[in-house]
Amino acid sequence: MADFNLEDFVNILNNKEVFQYLIDKKVIKEKKFLETYEYEKELHELQIELTAIQNKVIADNKRVLIIFEGRDAAGKGGAIERLVEYLNPKKLRIISLPKPTAEESTQWYFQRYFKQLPNAGEIVFFDRSWYNRAVVEPVFGFCTPEQHMLFLKQVNEVEELLIQDGVIVIKFFLSISKEEQAKRLEERRTDVLKQWKIGPLDQQAQEKWSDYTSYIKTLFKTTGTKLSPWIEIETDNKKKARLEAFKIIINQIANQKREKTEDFVKIHN
Repeated sequence: MADFNLEDFVNILNNKEVFQYLIDKKVIKEKKFLETYEYEKELHELQIELTAIQNKVIADNKRVLIIFEGRDAAGKGGAIERLVEYLNPKKLRIISLPKPTAEESTQWYFQRYFKQLPNAGEIVFFDRSWYNRAVVEPVFGFCTPEQHMLFLKQVNEVEELLIQDGVIVIKFFLSISKEEQAKRLEERRTDVLKQWKIGPLDQQAQEKWSDYTSYIKTLFKTTGTKLSPWIEIETDNKKKARLEAFKIIINQIANQKREKTEDFVKIHN
C-alpha cells in the first residue's frame, strides 16, 4: 500500500469517489487502509498528549529516563522514533552508546552512563543501556561471569538511588517471536533501505536464541522490582506495541494508574 500521512487518509475518506478509485486500481486494500488510518489517528492523538506531558516535565523541572531494551529487530529504534517525532528536541536526548573505549573499560561499569542522565526538564531515552551487561555481553562472552553477577548485584541499588533522587525511570523490554525476528532480519538483509540496521551481532540472534532466553529470564527475575519494574511488550504487532508504549509513558510521567494493561504486556516486578 502507498504511504499516506494522516491528512492524506482524511482527504481520501472524505472523497468517496477517490476512495473507491484507489480500491478498484488496487492502490489500496480497503481493510488495511482503514486499519492503518485508525492507527495513524490514535498515534497522532497520543503524540499530542505526549507533547503536553513534555511541557509539564519542562515546567516542573522533572527528570525522566526511559530505557528501551529488547531482542534484535523487536522495534526499539522505531518506537523511540515515533515517540520523539513531535517533542521539543532541545529538551530530549536519545542515547545509544558505542562499544566502551579503552579508558571507559577501566572505569566503574555505570560511569559512562551516568554522564548521560537527564537534567532538569529533560527526557532521555536509552536505546539499549547498562543492561547490555545483563544479556548481550554474557551471551557473546563480552564480560566475565563475575562481572555479570556484580552488575546484577549493583543495578537495583543504582536505580533505587536515582528514583529516590527524583528521577522517573521507565524500563521497557520489547519481545518478539523467533519467527517474526527471522522475518524482520531477512527484510533487513534484502532491503537496501534497511541494510544499515544490520549489526554484527544481529546475524547470530537466531542462533543464540536459547542463550538470550536464559539471560532474559534472569534479567526479569533479578532486576524487575516493585520500585523499578520491567514492562515487557510483545511487538509482533509493531503498531499496537508502539501505541501501548505511548500510553504507558504518558500515564507514568503523569503519575496516573491505568485500570487495565493489554494482554501483550507483562509487568515483571
